[in-house]
Order: sequence, then structure tokens, then C-alpha cells
Amino acid sequence: MVSQNPFSSFNRPSTTPKFCNTFNNRIFSDVAGDITIVVDGESFLLHKFPLVSRSGKIRKKVADSRDSSLTKLELLNLPGGPQTFELAAKFCYGTNFEITPENVANLRCAAEYLEMSDDYWEENLISRAEIYLKEIVVQSLEKSVEVLSTCEALLPTAEEVGIVTKCVDAIAINASKEQLVSGLSHLNSAGSGKLNMDCTEWWVEDLSVLRIDFYQRVIAAMRRTGVRADSITACLMHYAQTSQVGIGKREIWDPSRIKLDSTMAEDEQRVIVETLVSLLPTDKSTSIPTSFLFGMLRLANLVGVNSACRLELERRIAYLLEMVSLDDLLIPSTQTGDCIFDVDTVHRLLVNFLQRIEEEEPEDSLQYGYESEGLGSTSHASVLKVGGLIEAYLAEIAPDPCLNLKKFTNIIEILPDYARVIDDGLYRAIDIYLKAHPALTENESKKLCKYIDCQKLSQEASNHVAQNDRLPVQMAVRVLYFEQLRLKNAFSESSGDGFLSQRISSGVPSAAMSPRDNYASLRRENRELKLEVSRMRVRLSELEKEQGFMKQGMMEKPGHGKTFLTSISKGIGRIGIFGGPTEGKPQKAGRKSQGSEVKKGRRRRHLLS
Repeated sequence: MVSQNPFSSFNRPSTTPKFCNTFNNRIFSDVAGDITIVVDGESFLLHKFPLVSRSGKIRKKVADSRDSSLTKLELLNLPGGPQTFELAAKFCYGTNFEITPENVANLRCAAEYLEMSDDYWEENLISRAEIYLKEIVVQSLEKSVEVLSTCEALLPTAEEVGIVTKCVDAIAINASKEQLVSGLSHLNSAGSGKLNMDCTEWWVEDLSVLRIDFYQRVIAAMRRTGVRADSITACLMHYAQTSQVGIGKREIWDPSRIKLDSTMAEDEQRVIVETLVSLLPTDKSTSIPTSFLFGMLRLANLVGVNSACRLELERRIAYLLEMVSLDDLLIPSTQTGDCIFDVDTVHRLLVNFLQRIEEEEPEDSLQYGYESEGLGSTSHASVLKVGGLIEAYLAEIAPDPCLNLKKFTNIIEILPDYARVIDDGLYRAIDIYLKAHPALTENESKKLCKYIDCQKLSQEASNHVAQNDRLPVQMAVRVLYFEQLRLKNAFSESSGDGFLSQRISSGVPSAAMSPRDNYASLRRENRELKLEVSRMRVRLSELEKEQGFMKQGMMEKPGHGKTFLTSISKGIGRIGIFGGPTEGKPQKAGRKSQGSEVKKGRRRRHLLS
């Protein structure tokens, strides 16, 4: 049967020699061979002439041999091993076989080893393999990935002959083309000309079969060719979630289900994690899921990555700390005899988070025109979210009997006071800690309770504090004292004596008020000023209407000055811009002189002006 593959060695009938499945493989079943080639312990009984006519290496060995009747030749470290040499021998004999993505790299490297160039035979094996790579492999992303994966066992020869570079560049170029074609095919129905960036790249899964060093080169080439950062992030996430790092897709970074691959050396796992972290996009606009970052952080702790890798992960997580969940923060501790959870890592995350807030605050101060310790700024909302998150985190780690007081208080101290609007959550966490650590001394309990601001406790929490036997007596006394002040203020405001306190709350902030209350007071004052401006606008509109009426009266009755002045007086009385209508005693008609009438007329004209 004739082969129709254009990359078969020759299109001739298969009546030509074939290999026999014996220990001493023979090309011809009917003609005895004159040389035995040994490759990795496997022998091939062949003929010298077809081999020396196409292989420069075998020709040189036969020519350099002192024994003119050389009958055995051993080839050491031949790329691809016996299977590839069998194909190369078939090529020398002109036997048909098909070049495929699975064997082209092996054939190219074996041909380089055997020196099967065009110097010895026209269209020799090197040329045939290069043509296949150029016309078939590099035109397809899928075939390029397949060939590149076979190069792992062919180093350094595959690198020297350029197969690795060709495949890496081909993958990047084809991925960029696929991205463009996919985006154009998903133009929105409105016809605005915007590309749809949410389409999933089909080649993301294909790249996960590559070794980490090849994968790193592919990602770098993709960046150079303009592949989108979100597509690169999807590639990195899929690669990390494959079995190459011991995590399947279903685990989704659940700390209780993470297990390292027992078949992979610990050093190799560490290299994978460090490489993936170094490949993460640096563009802040690129969204990286926090669950992925925390999963990588847990893996980093398990395999013992270098400090630069761990700090980079912590920095990235701190930038998104307000969006993480409580489960994300519950990182298991890897140290024997330590706490259940890794509290030190969370503390470092908070340090990085506050550094980011400090960097953002100058911009917010310029935008809003004031400095108020983060109050009113865009970063203040983030601080409040993180404050609530840390309160829940403290309540989760508090029952741990191995958690010492220093680590617990370090988490409390790191956040500013304005990170908590009320201290109910903090009180709950401290109460749980006191219950789980009954061996604390009285001084330690007092030190811990000082972090609770009694003025920020709700009515329910205050009642609980007053009846809590685990708290120091001073704590209950402080709560009762502030509760009395609260009741006194409430009683004062309900009576008429609360006017002054109301003025303070809506006017200039008091020095005794907390920063949060000061900000709320300024907000209330701003609302009152806006309301007063609205009232003045309404009054101005009424004046403009009245002025129009007066002008219309002057045009209709130009000769009746007395009636006109009377209408002006009535109009001003109705508006009452300076108060209510003038209250005076009735005047007697016969007791007023002409001079008083003149003065009255002048006073009315003065009011009009």
C-alpha cells in the first residue's frame, strides 16, 4: 500500500525491507546484515551501505575504524533511544513512515546526532524534519505545544537545534492570533466595535502539560506578543490548579483538602510555586482572585519558598484585603507546636495593608481638602471593612489554647481606632479569649480589656459586660459609669436643657469627641447649611415675584401714587423677610401732624430702597 502522507520518507510500495521483532532486529528478512548497531542495549542487524550513505556519523566511524571488517557499532546517548533510531534506519532504507508531532522532535534531534544533513544526501532527514516543523507544527498552537512537551527529554539537543525556541514563539504568536479572532467573533450586538474580553481561551488547558521552565518561557513570549493580562492570569491559575502541584480543580484552594503531590520532589514543587508567583501580572488593573492568591500563599508555606516569593504574595493580598473572606484568613500553621492558625502571616498582611492606606491618604486629602486620620476618604471604607473582618478573625482564633497573649494583642493593636465604629465584635473576641485562657493573671486581663472602648459598646454589650464575671471589676465600673452618662444626656436632651448639647453636636466639634463623632458632626452641620441655603432661595424667589407684581401695578396705575405705596407696604408685610408684620399701637386720626405723615412716607420709601 502506498502512503499518502507528504512527509513520508518515500512514496513507494512497502515491499522494501522491514524490521523483525527479534533481539537482533534485521532490516531485511531475506538478506543477512553486515553490521550490528547497538542503541541503549538494543541491537539492530543492518547493512553498512544505506547507513553510511546518509549518516555522516556512521560513515566517519566506519572509515576511522582500524578493523576494515567492522561488524559492530555502539551509539551512546542517541536522542529518542532505540525507537527513534529505528525510524532513522527506515529512512536510510527508504521505508515509508509518517512524521508526526509526536516523533518530529525525536527525529530532528536523532538526525542531528547521526549527522544526516544534505551534505551526505539530498533532502536528508534533517531537511525533512525542518520542513515539517515549518509547514505543519508552527502553524498550529496545539501541535506546537505537543512538540514542545516532547522536547523535555531531548535537552540540550532540542535547544541547540532550535526546536524549543521555534515552538515557544509559535505558541505565543498563535495565542495572540486566537485572541484577536475570538474577540472579533464576539463583537457585541450593538455594533459599538468593542471587543468582548470575557471569552474563555481554549488553549489555557493545553499549556498546562508543559514543564515549568518551558511554561515560563511561553508566558514571557505571550507578554511580548501582546496577549491580554487576564488571559495570562487564567493560564497561571489553571496551571497551578493541575496535578503538577498536587491540587485538583475541585479543591479550589480549600486548606483542608490541599495535599502535595507525593510523586513530585519538594524542590520541584517549590520551583513551580516561585515561578508562578514571579509570572503574575504586575498591572494593578488586572484582577486576580483572592482565593487563588491565598491558595498560593498556603502552598508557599507548605513547600518553603524563598522570602521574596512569600512577601510578594503577601503584598498582593494586602492590596485586596478588604475583599477577602474570613475563611481566606484562616491559614493553617505549618510549624509544629505552634498555634492552629498562622497569626504572624495575618499580622504581616495588616502591616502591608496599612502601608497601602498611608500611601493613598495624601491623594484623598487633596481630593477632599482636609485631613482627618482617614475619615471621609475613599480608603476609610476599606479600613472599616478590614476592621470588621479582623474582629471576626479574632473571635475565630481566640479559642486556640496555644495562642499566646502577645500574638493576640498584636492583631488588635495594628489597626487604628477609627477602624471600628463599635467595639461589640472586639469585646466578643476578648471574652472568648478570656474564657479559653483561664490561666491569665489579673494584670494580663486588665491589659487586654483596655483595648475595649466602653463608649463604643452597644446597650446589649454593656449589659453583658456588667454581668460578666470573667472581666476585671474596673471594666464593669467603667461601663456602668459611661452608661450613667448616656442616660443623663438622654434625659437632658428630652427636656428643654438639651439645647446647648444639640448646638455642640451640630456646630463646632468638641475636643472631647472622638474623630468619628467629629466627622459625623461636620456632616450634620453641612446638611443644615444646605437646608438654610434652600430656604433663602425660596425667599429670594418670593421677592422676585413680588417685584414683578409691583412693576405691573406701576404700569397700570401711574397716577395713583398713594394706592401704589399702600400696595408696597402690604406686600412687604406679607413677605416678612425681616420678621413678622409690624406690631404697633393704633394711631388717632386727629392727633397726627402733617410732619409725621411726611416722615412716615419717607420711612416707607427707605424700606423700598
